[in-house]
Amino acid sequence: MEKFTVHGPCKLEGEVVISGAKNAAVAILPATLLVKGKCHLENVPNISDIRAYCKILESLGSKIEYLSPNEMIIDNTNIKTGIASSELTSKFRASYYLLGALLGNFSQVQISLPGGCNLGARPIDQHIKVLEKLGATVEVKRGNVYASRKEKLKGSHIFLDVVSVGATMNAILAATLAEGITVIENVAKEPHIVDLANFLNSMGAKIQGAGTDTIRIIGVSTLSQKSSYSIIPDQIEAGTFMVAAAATKGNVLIKNCIPKHLEHITSKLKEAGAIIDEYETSIRVKMNERPKAFSVKTMPYPGFPTDMQPQMSILLCICDGTGIIVENIWESRFQYTDELAKMGADISAHGTTAIFKGVDKLYSAPVRAHDLRAGAAMIIAGLVAEGDTDVYDIHHILRGYENITEKFKNLGANIVYSNDNAEAEFDA
Repeated sequence: MEKFTVHGPCKLEGEVVISGAKNAAVAILPATLLVKGKCHLENVPNISDIRAYCKILESLGSKIEYLSPNEMIIDNTNIKTGIASSELTSKFRASYYLLGALLGNFSQVQISLPGGCNLGARPIDQHIKVLEKLGATVEVKRGNVYASRKEKLKGSHIFLDVVSVGATMNAILAATLAEGITVIENVAKEPHIVDLANFLNSMGAKIQGAGTDTIRIIGVSTLSQKSSYSIIPDQIEAGTFMVAAAATKGNVLIKNCIPKHLEHITSKLKEAGAIIDEYETSIRVKMNERPKAFSVKTMPYPGFPTDMQPQMSILLCICDGTGIIVENIWESRFQYTDELAKMGADISAHGTTAIFKGVDKLYSAPVRAHDLRAGAAMIIAGLVAEGDTDVYDIHHILRGYENITEKFKNLGANIVYSNDNAEAEFDA
């Protein structure tokens, strides 16, 4: 069985370079299907979700040339089908972006119902609504999603019933090559949505308003590569290292990030007592004291990101006082609190609220990574705990963090990968 063993406590010091954004890359890769010919992508994160997406594209007929672990040329000239492998698409959530991307060029599209982290109910009703408003017919049966159109998709006015990142992305993808004008209201505004729109616009799309409440898309007949495109830095990876620096009373310079995307994380860290210095493309986090108690309420961007609340909880586990986290996005996001309780944390979690009473220390224990971000939180907990913390189910962590052991080691952490009790150095 794979695991990480984290020897704590430690104090993180030094510099770390942030990789490309997972949540942008998993939308931009299928977006290349809308482009005739080749797409040159840079700053692509080398993580398991991206490798899985590349396998899907290759199964459809894409030819992918890897110029480096983070740079590739995708040639979709020979894509002949919109029927994607059920085995491959069932493995992770972002495979649903194939629906909007493939419907641009094919009248029949099929994927498996997407998987991913178990964070509670994650319906695709808003995705279906978007595609149907643009003229597609969508059915879900026998574990698959079938989408079809008799003619080209047509621009429409779409109002999302809930703010959904995935549905917003799929609406952008499907409307890019649709005939006429599409207006999408009540959209999500995350940085990765802006990055998807910027990528498509760089290829000849006409998308306005990404990052605001309303997106307007004038459909175009074709897209073609104009230049290479570099994916934005990962907001959540940057936030993870910011929290790790604060939790270990460290001093870390986080490079290749966009400080504006991190404002709500920065605000909470300052509230906890951290010292933050912001630069153009980097941010330094220092902590010299025990964290002060604070409260977090997750909200759609630009509110506090749900993907950062498990990591932020580690500060509350060891804070001076009592803090609260209210989760407004995913109903099952507090599964990780049972793992922290094994390490001595004092947490009361009910429904959408978790109350953290700060303790003096955490202690090592075997813990599970229930999902991607909870896994990152377990590593941070191991960094501040006394003794050796074994973190299991690390495949979740590898979905979203590139070279995570190497990056932590370079900051002074003692973290080792092992499999079947045979310990070995491994840069995950």
